[in-house]
Amino acid sequence: MLLPNPAPIQFLAHSILEEKGIELAVKRLDLVHPEVSGNKFFKLKYNLEKAKKEGKNKILTFGGAFSNHIYATAEAAKAENIEAIGIIRGERTEPLNATLLHAENLGMHLHFIDRNSYRNKSQPQFLATLQKKFGDFYLIPEGGTNELAIEGTKEILDSDDLNFSHVCSSIGTGGTFCGLYSSLSENQKLLGFSSLKGEFIHEEIAELLQKNQLNSQGLYEIFTTYHYGGYAKHTQELIDFIWWFYESFGIVLDPIYTGKMAFGIWDLIKNDYFFYSSKILMIHSGGLQGNNGFTQMTGIKLPNP
Repeated sequence: MLLPNPAPIQFLAHSILEEKGIELAVKRLDLVHPEVSGNKFFKLKYNLEKAKKEGKNKILTFGGAFSNHIYATAEAAKAENIEAIGIIRGERTEPLNATLLHAENLGMHLHFIDRNSYRNKSQPQFLATLQKKFGDFYLIPEGGTNELAIEGTKEILDSDDLNFSHVCSSIGTGGTFCGLYSSLSENQKLLGFSSLKGEFIHEEIAELLQKNQLNSQGLYEIFTTYHYGGYAKHTQELIDFIWWFYESFGIVLDPIYTGKMAFGIWDLIKNDYFFYSSKILMIHSGGLQGNNGFTQMTGIKLPNP
């Protein structure tokens, strides 16, 4: 079973925080495991445990060419001595980027499919064709979000985190956000920062909470204005902020999730969203392996851990 390191909490010091009377800290999930970083550790933990209990020695999952989920699944499967298959959106292009090359070097079998076929990834008929091709496997959905993933992400917050008035998380597929929400104590509020363009995320989160029968003692709010054009999109303003954050606090962010969340938090602080004496906990969900791929794809240099 995957075992985590304690996730340290790093408190930030800045004149704006002092001026606004706000305490801001970062829970460093990027340091929770040497290979399976961030929220992916918690998403995969119980899925791999169930696969082994069911006698499955093969897992199959989905992702894009620079997917943190593919990278983390390959690492976790290697650590647990389970065969891994990654269904990758798009055509194979040589040389492989750093993410896919690392996954393949760890033993993950990469199977590339066209984008139209990829849209059928949750359809029973399509999954049946994969079963026929690869044999019996344990299925983990794209991004890793399912009931067991949410069970894992419920463990991100612990007793040391109960003193924070606000907990902040980026949102992709929603599993981490839902797990955090169900772990809130009374008088805590969870703020979600969607990396996806559009208002549909409100409905998706509501459906996930209902489907998994998740309740909370706290509240939540989702912000959809910090996506910088949509998933995997960026602007120079975002890149400049990621560098500023690194130079100010020594913490590396990524441009897909954590950079957008941190920008949103900082913007809300400057614009007096938070009450005086607020204590904010920012969840650093890892995913920093993608910074190399981002540089490879765009030519834009980013900080690296």
